[in-house]
Amino acid sequence: MKFILISGLSGAGKSKAASFLEDMGYYVVDNMPAALIPKFAELCMASPGRYDKVVLVTDIRGGQTFDGLFDALDKLHDMGCDYKILFVEASVEAIIKRYKETRRNHPLSKTGRSLEEAVQLERSALEPVRQRAEYIVDTSALPTAKLRGEMLRLFGSGDTASAMSVSVISFGFKYGIPIEADLVFDVRFLPNPYYIAELRHQTGLDQGVWDFIFGYQQTRDFMKHLEGLIGFLLPLYVEEGKTALVIGVGCTGGHHRSVAITRALAEFIRQKGYSAAENHRDMTRE
Repeated sequence: MKFILISGLSGAGKSKAASFLEDMGYYVVDNMPAALIPKFAELCMASPGRYDKVVLVTDIRGGQTFDGLFDALDKLHDMGCDYKILFVEASVEAIIKRYKETRRNHPLSKTGRSLEEAVQLERSALEPVRQRAEYIVDTSALPTAKLRGEMLRLFGSGDTASAMSVSVISFGFKYGIPIEADLVFDVRFLPNPYYIAELRHQTGLDQGVWDFIFGYQQTRDFMKHLEGLIGFLLPLYVEEGKTALVIGVGCTGGHHRSVAITRALAEFIRQKGYSAAENHRDMTRE
């Protein structure tokens, strides 16, 4: 069982880190009282398969001393429950800026105590937890997408391709570009099977249309360049933190050229190890 305890400074990004881990299949519990942690661990260990990956978030909201937390962690160790501590922090300046932007109150803000004093007080109180942490992530200059990438690097399965799903959509420009598309490619420059009588009522999934389109050198050259571009972009999108990519491929009516190219591109993406679904939006339209 993977057991991760997230702690750190208020406003540093603990909730974001927890939400990314939840997307990765972890069961997340926020602000669990320290005294309940061993009991919860017992429940998880007694339910194999259901709570194999667990994240608990604990911070200053549970009190300014962490003796109870350390006692709970010692009990986890005695139970044979392996755990790791992730400590999320940021500079005082970054945290103050975030609180001013969100207009929320810091947990230690009181009458007569400035926001800077509250952050400094929290930093001092959490220092014993920080010292016991296996992982320390500073989010001062870390965009949200990069934080997700860091969670994947630290706690992912190692298969970065599985972190992003890809959808390839064929469409007809006469019906409009799919609004969900991140990338759009226009293949109306390719030879059009529509003008071949025996191919007109077929689609890009039919062998005759496929052979016609890919029988031209310009189609093969285009696919070579397209595969090179997509193969270059996919790992960069994963690194940037993108979880879903939608690629639109359009021709005039969405029956022939875009369908064949979509089928070929989706197969290429799957061969690269990514999950790729294909959808032919306008293929059956009259």
